[in-house]
Amino acid sequence: MKYHMIAFSLGFLLDLLFGDPYWLPHPIRLIGSLIAKAEKYFLGKNKDRNEKKELRQGIYMVIIVLFSTMTVTTLILCLTYYINCYLGIAVETIMTYQILATKCLKVESMKVYHCLKDKTLPEARKAVSMIVGRDTVCLDERGVVKAAIETVAENTSDGVIAPMLYTALGGPVLGFIYKAVNTMDSMIGYKNDKYLYFGRAAAKLDDVVNFLPARISAYLMITASFIG
Repeated sequence: MKYHMIAFSLGFLLDLLFGDPYWLPHPIRLIGSLIAKAEKYFLGKNKDRNEKKELRQGIYMVIIVLFSTMTVTTLILCLTYYINCYLGIAVETIMTYQILATKCLKVESMKVYHCLKDKTLPEARKAVSMIVGRDTVCLDERGVVKAAIETVAENTSDGVIAPMLYTALGGPVLGFIYKAVNTMDSMIGYKNDKYLYFGRAAAKLDDVVNFLPARISAYLMITASFIG
């Protein structure tokens, strides 16, 4: 527990100082690649649409992704702590650092603010398009501001509060499991023709794991509004 708290504190500090450098390989990209391959494997086999089959395949994919994430993370931590406790702390620190996204969220959202303040609306639209999934081409200034605020609110829960909570409770293993769930939801958790059934398990699981963190985030934002 002592080593875990040291690594957690150091990882959080690294995230505040450095954020996510674009040149640094990130484990979430590997998880995303696994999800994409699993999706291609399962959906590529479906010549005829079958709701029950797609629901079942979606559950299989969730199990595969979560089991793979848990196994790899656990093996790395166990091996490094077995070799040397200081090496274990260092690796756990880096893992914690990669799970959190506090500074990255601040940096990307402040780009929108600076574009609105000092530059042109098209540049602000481009900046906000980097942090939202919607079409930003036709947004006016109010729309850009609204999009930025909404994504900061959502990602405060998804990228900061929830990862911190799960990593504090279960170390990087639980932290990366949460990120895997969140990544699956962002990739296949849509109510469209392609993912309505296949992505349902991932979407529902994301709702479950975010139930408590989302409410904690909301109360923290309410409290922060009085401080401001």
